[in-house]
Amino acid sequence: MKALVLAGGTGTRLRPITHTAAKQLVPVANKPVLFYGIESLVAAGITDLGIIVGDTEEEIRAAVGDGRAFGATVTYIRQERALGLAHAVLVARDYLAQDDFVMYLGDNFIVGGINELVRKFEAEKPDADILLTRVDDPSVFGVVELDATGRVVRLQEKPPEPASDLALVGVYLFTPAIHEAVRAIRPSRRGELEITDAIQELVDRGLTVRSTTITGYWKDTGNVPDMLEVNRSVLDTIEPCLEGSVDEASEIIGRVRVGRGARVRRSRIVGPAVIGDDAVVTDSYVGPSTSVAENCVIESSEIEFSIVLAGSSLKGVGRIEASLIGKDVQVSRALHTPRAHRLVLGDHSKVQITP
Repeated sequence: MKALVLAGGTGTRLRPITHTAAKQLVPVANKPVLFYGIESLVAAGITDLGIIVGDTEEEIRAAVGDGRAFGATVTYIRQERALGLAHAVLVARDYLAQDDFVMYLGDNFIVGGINELVRKFEAEKPDADILLTRVDDPSVFGVVELDATGRVVRLQEKPPEPASDLALVGVYLFTPAIHEAVRAIRPSRRGELEITDAIQELVDRGLTVRSTTITGYWKDTGNVPDMLEVNRSVLDTIEPCLEGSVDEASEIIGRVRVGRGARVRRSRIVGPAVIGDDAVVTDSYVGPSTSVAENCVIESSEIEFSIVLAGSSLKGVGRIEASLIGKDVQVSRALHTPRAHRLVLGDHSKVQITP
């Protein structure tokens, strides 16, 4: 069995972070989201990975390499334009050949992995197996309708009036039957080849499409609130580890990981939290559910329930919470000025200011 990992999206909901970085490489607990998916596939015994890439191909290649670091073999497949999930299957036709495969969206996060799902598929051999979960707002997802016996009868992509609250999770298992279905469909009103339409084609042809509804933790990390929530969830599982230096004037409480070369001085860190390699935390408070990446500086500041990417600094800025701060960002206190906010913000930024 092979895997088709989709890592070509532009990440419009994570702008401005994704103006300069691939959304699949935004870190959760200081590790890119994409790496969690790759590790789940390898843990399930799938080591032949085809990664769909687009405009951020260079970044993805630099981060993942040839796959050996994960115990996998990686083939990169270029998708010139993001024309839908089914289009990605079409583009990868030669790579997939006649093999069964898992299609895995590179910005999805599933706690517990997919081992059982893969074993079930290999044992029972349906034409497709789709992963579902119940959501509060199904209108922004692919939605699946089941009959009284649990059989898949209808799929719709982002319907204005959903027939159920069952949404497609970004993991699909297919036999080669999907290739004929993909070739049979036409672009949707969004101008994309929808995987929901291709699966519906399988259903309409009387092929076996099974579903598995998960009750565990799943998130599409396509926006900031979900990214912060996934970060919190992953940090809840970390084991404490102090590889850097912490002085006697500092206090470490709970599950905290301090990376190699990191220095904590006269500060209080309350876990779960991660301080990256060579970061410096001085006269500060780092609260629960916070990831501070490598080479960051936190000085005379407070931060909680946030993600700070590599090379950024917070100096004398009071309290920050529920924030995603990009790479090489400088946040500092304005001195000797009237009470005012001075901002330099990129396109699609979001800022909340206390009056």
